[in-house]
Amino acid sequence: MLKIKLFLVFFLSLLATKGWAAVDLEQFIRKDEFNSIKLSPTGKYYAATVPMEDRTALIIFTRDGIQRTGSFVLGRNTHVQGFEWVSDERVLISVAEKFGALDTPRPTGELYAMDANGGRAELLIGFRVQGNGPGTRIQPKKVDSVAAFLVDDLPHDDRSVLVSIWPLGSTEPYTRAEKLDVTSGRRKLQALAPIRNADFASDNAGEVRLAVGSGFDNVSKLYYREAAGSEWRLINDQQADGHIEVPLGFSADNALAYLLSQGGESGPDRIVAWDPATNKRMTVLRDETVDPWSIIYRNGTRVPVGMYVMDGRLRSMFFDNASAEAHQYRSLEAAFPGQSVQVTSSTTDGRLSLVKVWSGNNPGDFYLYDTVAKTVGHVVAKGGWVDPDKAALVEPFNFKARDGLSIHGFLTRARGASGAGPMVVMPHGGPYGIFDEWQYDPEAQMLAEAGYTVMQVNFRGSGNYGWRFREAGARQWGGTMQDDLTDATHWAVREGYADASRICIYGASYGGYAALMGAAKEPGLYRCAAGYVGVYDLQMMQRESGSKARSLGKWSKDWVGEDSTALANASPNLLAEQIKAPVFLAAGGEDEIAPIAHTRMMEAALKKAGVPVESLYYSTEGHGFYTEPHKREYYSRLLAFLSTHLGGQKAK
Repeated sequence: MLKIKLFLVFFLSLLATKGWAAVDLEQFIRKDEFNSIKLSPTGKYYAATVPMEDRTALIIFTRDGIQRTGSFVLGRNTHVQGFEWVSDERVLISVAEKFGALDTPRPTGELYAMDANGGRAELLIGFRVQGNGPGTRIQPKKVDSVAAFLVDDLPHDDRSVLVSIWPLGSTEPYTRAEKLDVTSGRRKLQALAPIRNADFASDNAGEVRLAVGSGFDNVSKLYYREAAGSEWRLINDQQADGHIEVPLGFSADNALAYLLSQGGESGPDRIVAWDPATNKRMTVLRDETVDPWSIIYRNGTRVPVGMYVMDGRLRSMFFDNASAEAHQYRSLEAAFPGQSVQVTSSTTDGRLSLVKVWSGNNPGDFYLYDTVAKTVGHVVAKGGWVDPDKAALVEPFNFKARDGLSIHGFLTRARGASGAGPMVVMPHGGPYGIFDEWQYDPEAQMLAEAGYTVMQVNFRGSGNYGWRFREAGARQWGGTMQDDLTDATHWAVREGYADASRICIYGASYGGYAALMGAAKEPGLYRCAAGYVGVYDLQMMQRESGSKARSLGKWSKDWVGEDSTALANASPNLLAEQIKAPVFLAAGGEDEIAPIAHTRMMEAALKKAGVPVESLYYSTEGHGFYTEPHKREYYSRLLAFLSTHLGGQKAK
């Protein structure tokens, strides 16, 4: 809608964000107009998160007339991470800190509330008071040495929500569940956790019934109680039962608890129904290939009725294929063939639903669906400057690795591209539990625009393909995880997608590590390698992890390894003499995930070994570059580097 776009331009200019320069890189470095949008309980308002240069704001506007009524924005590196409508006139907001464009948002544990008209913006729970600098002026209810996270928005209570409370000052705390009044800020104890680091789950009446957590040993345990005040009883122990169970919700009558079951057997995760009366579990949904991507809830409730799976493309599955929800989704999917369709929010009465539609060549559009009138109207596009009919196509693929394990991934190619051409292998970050999926990826699209086939590989250790697949990557940095990338590259050559003499490997974070390790382990395979905010010394990474928390140090030993010789043999900065291909490196001085020291050590080792190396550093950037000028220079340098060695286009 034109009104939304005009309003958004006004809003961003109001917050003094820098205008977008009209350059060829524009569409690939420009942030989405919106991240997520949700309907208020009656459908009177929309609330939406708006990404800015180094923060994320929340705006509220009317559904009729698209008039802004309120906005909420905090300081640098602080982002609105989540929000929920508590009533039609009050929204609860959670925030996170993020130091760099690729950094994983770290929740601060602060909860704010604001009226739909922008008034009474208050810090309900948190450890700091906002000052008089840029951002929303906050009136705190009180400053508290705890962190809080939403458990249940209590749909039938217009004043309260259920939250988990984490005491600060302890790295492995015992948590508690409390009921929070979003107007007064008062809290009332509902439950004490039976285990450290516990997350809670409530039934449809708002009663806390389940708690899942782990202690210093990182062993997950799930507890259940019959009602408020009753004793907790252990119903799943990862060490004894061999699998993890995570609460998803309850059946409408609260007789069954739905759990996500991970591990214990080969194959993807599954949804099970557990009966507290009989202690029996029954599998209600499981895909043959992939894990649940997201849970589908009955409109206006927290009752699970199905799941989405990302099996190449997004697909919905239901407990009952004859249910009203299944029929509704099938109708929506038929209306948008060849695209992913997801209901993101609904009014309490279920009449109106906000639907997100996207694909590999479309960042996404939001539509309003009237379930009674059976009409669909376009609301707004996430990236209106992108033409889906011209963007590169993204296609899923799979192959067998050298040991027979099935590996999946995606190829992004410009429209009309055919035959074997230059290719960029682009491993994802993480690595564990992260995975590439069928969506519009600006970086892959940029590389395709420059003339490259882009290959993204969900190597073992990635998420989405079952717990055993993830575990197969444990202690395999530079090992079988790296072999999967090598095997995928050879597969692309055999299948005619890539010219064997024109292949480079490029990635960020763990992907940066994999790029440099690939160049060291397979010196004849790649013409060049580029690492962006990567880690290159595993022993140094282990020391950094161990100093942060006891459980994190144990996790790092379990998943990365603890043998000093093996870690050294899988550290690219110690293998520089094996690298023959030119290298491009980039890093930020404020990076806390992959400190800049990793990149400086890698660069020094390459220079000592006589390997051609280019570098780009910004002292004020973190884990991924935030600012437009820095991103523009970085991608201009990257495309120039790739062009030199593969022959693709440069940025103008």
